[in-house]
Amino acid sequence: MSILDRYFLRELAYSIAATAIVLLVILAGGTFARVLAQVANGTFPPGIMFQVLGLRMADALSGMLPLAAFLGTLVALGRMYRESEMHVLSSSGMGAMGLVRPIAALAVITALIVGTVAIWLGPLASRTSDQMITDANRSVIAAGLDAGRFTALPGKGGVIFVDTLSRDGSKLGHTFLAKDVITSKGVHVVRLVTANSGQMYQESDGDGRFIALHTGWQYEIPLAGDNWRRMRFEQNDSSLSAVTADDDDDDPVHSMSFGDLSKATTTEAHAEIAWRIAAPVTALVLLMLATPLSRQSPREARYGRLMIAVLSYFLYLALMQIIRTMIIKGTLHTSAPMWTIHVIIFGTAAWFFTRQYAPRKVRKPVATAPAVGA
Repeated sequence: MSILDRYFLRELAYSIAATAIVLLVILAGGTFARVLAQVANGTFPPGIMFQVLGLRMADALSGMLPLAAFLGTLVALGRMYRESEMHVLSSSGMGAMGLVRPIAALAVITALIVGTVAIWLGPLASRTSDQMITDANRSVIAAGLDAGRFTALPGKGGVIFVDTLSRDGSKLGHTFLAKDVITSKGVHVVRLVTANSGQMYQESDGDGRFIALHTGWQYEIPLAGDNWRRMRFEQNDSSLSAVTADDDDDDPVHSMSFGDLSKATTTEAHAEIAWRIAAPVTALVLLMLATPLSRQSPREARYGRLMIAVLSYFLYLALMQIIRTMIIKGTLHTSAPMWTIHVIIFGTAAWFFTRQYAPRKVRKPVATAPAVGA
């Protein structure tokens, strides 16, 4: 690798890394707001919020990395054009291949990383996040309960105290429970429950969460009367906050492994396969598109080409999303249109790039008539 190739790779790598950090911060902010809203809605307990945040950010890298490589290349090459570095290198004998070699090497590395994330790491992170949420909703520890202290019941207007908890948070020792209850007659009652042991379980659909208390006493004390009630029980079930499903994240094929997707026959599975395979190809196409778009004169506006590049990216992404939706709905039975768009954009970018580095035609001098009276 020549000195010039190493120089290009270093400048491009620094710019892409800086762009990726900025996009990662923006992505973290949006993802954190969404995760926080899901915690508030009861989709999963707050104890695993940051783990879910990290896993979802890892899942989103397949879409963020191509954009970071695209914008980073535009910024780095645009600066070199504005500062006349590219013009000096071209006048020193650097041709089109002097720029193609480092960008091609960077594109291959980026495509390999994006492909690994899209095909393996992203679905794995999504499956891990879903399993973590499922396990947490089965545990009283994740629901906010802790041994040896009074804890407010999530959304139920009461408190609970347990002296011991099992390691997984599903089994309780001696338990004390106090709740405010309004009876069917409108009487405000304080319900006190003591039990020797308890266990947490969920409904068959996984939405409702309950604590089954075993062998104890229940007291009902009306606040406006003196007719207390005491009742002995063998089992007494008390509900916790229900698990609220998030319809926006209901995409089971996204969490499936590539092997399971290849065995599935649904249109959603076919669209997901096409989308995952297209992710690394998108990185190659965007880096090819960045080479002609980054060329600018020293007097040109700094962000003029960048706005055109961003609009081109969103148009490209919108076309890909339209084709994916058509595959899901069964309108298209193949991913060939998706590959056609890749080829068209890549070919158009390559044509503009070769045209920029094509030798200019020498203009022939125009013969002039001799002056009158010479």
